[in-house]
Amino acid sequence: MKIAVVDGLGGGLGCQIIENLKKELENPVKIIALGTNSGATANMLNKGADRGATGENAIKVTARQVDIVTGPLGIIIPNSMLGEITAAMAEAIVDCPAKKFLLGINQPHFELIGMKEQSINNLVTEMVGKLKLFIRDNS
Repeated sequence: MKIAVVDGLGGGLGCQIIENLKKELENPVKIIALGTNSGATANMLNKGADRGATGENAIKVTARQVDIVTGPLGIIIPNSMLGEITAAMAEAIVDCPAKKFLLGINQPHFELIGMKEQSINNLVTEMVGKLKLFIRDNS
């Protein structure tokens, strides 16, 4: 099973996701870090991603080749993450056949009603638990 972790800026959230996935999942899982910039990709690789790639085309191509895509909700919203998510990136992620596990983190320019405020740690823990169940049920 291949999991793409998509993040931008400094890749901090992606790093946290990768660390938790590495602790909780079995070895046959491959984690691919997809950064919107080289710093995010490098940081996620340093936290244990098996492979990494950077930029719009890498996200467009790789999203079609993985079983799961995870990251913050902003990865499917054009111009989010301080403009690092392009419309093409968001579209590629939304349209890819992979199952998406997105963390409900509000963006400064919009607010999703009905989402309760939680710590990033709690969100990542919940997401990893759901991802584990998905892998178990689909392997």
